[in-house]
Amino acid sequence: MYQDLKNETLGNTFGLYGHFNFYFFKRRLMFRVASGIVAASNPYDKNSNPKNNAFGSKLLASSYLMMNYNKPRLLGPIGIQTGLVFFHASNGNFKAPNTSVNTIALNFGLNYDLDEKKTIYEAPTEYTPVSKKVKYNFVLRTGINQTEVVGSEQFPFYTLSAYADKRISFFSAIQLGLEAFFSKALKEEIHYRSVAFPEKPSDSGVDYKRVVGFLGYELFINNWSVVTQLGYYLYYPYDFEGRVYNRLGLKYYFREKWFGTVSVKSHIATAESAEFGIGIRL
Repeated sequence: MYQDLKNETLGNTFGLYGHFNFYFFKRRLMFRVASGIVAASNPYDKNSNPKNNAFGSKLLASSYLMMNYNKPRLLGPIGIQTGLVFFHASNGNFKAPNTSVNTIALNFGLNYDLDEKKTIYEAPTEYTPVSKKVKYNFVLRTGINQTEVVGSEQFPFYTLSAYADKRISFFSAIQLGLEAFFSKALKEEIHYRSVAFPEKPSDSGVDYKRVVGFLGYELFINNWSVVTQLGYYLYYPYDFEGRVYNRLGLKYYFREKWFGTVSVKSHIATAESAEFGIGIRL
């Protein structure tokens, strides 16, 4: 995907994505979920481009959602498709500044049917049985992020998760669990605020650790799955970006029980971290 942001400060973006398509109403309606990496042509630079507070790094994590209506063979083999796209690009607070960019766009295109035969799509009537017993998951996530102060040091973070999930269908499972966050960047943020802003006194000794209760949903697609989670901080000694967070990620099961995961944790549209993890499902 190429996007001209029509702004000299922001420049352009060039993205490469992997995606899943979901079809409805006899394949007339298509919903796409995509995730990938974007290169920004003109990221922040304190000397040459200090006004770009959206992209603090050259490489960004990106995702987009697309909803399209498809009308094939409108004029012979030629059809049309049109819909909306929501596009997001951010470095997950890996490097400041990172206010990110969100785009809502209208798309319109033509398609050409190379096969004149009418294709009939039939949904499978039987699926391989899956266990609907409650499964217990343990996940360790980590990565690097930075305080909101441009030029500050980067610090590692660690997230420990324990949750139960239950399959409600062949494709879907719901989750309920707890998480503990240990962010060294937040610890530095607390200290920095206490010494840099004497007009707004804050306690440098406030605990930087946080504990969350969350609900989640997992969509299984062969060895892959898409995970969405919504959490609320139960232990929240320091006010940082609000008490509610959301996570969107991918999982890959490379063994029957073991999986790897990549995700972005955000507070609404403000990304806190890009996470890489490993877990086990028992």
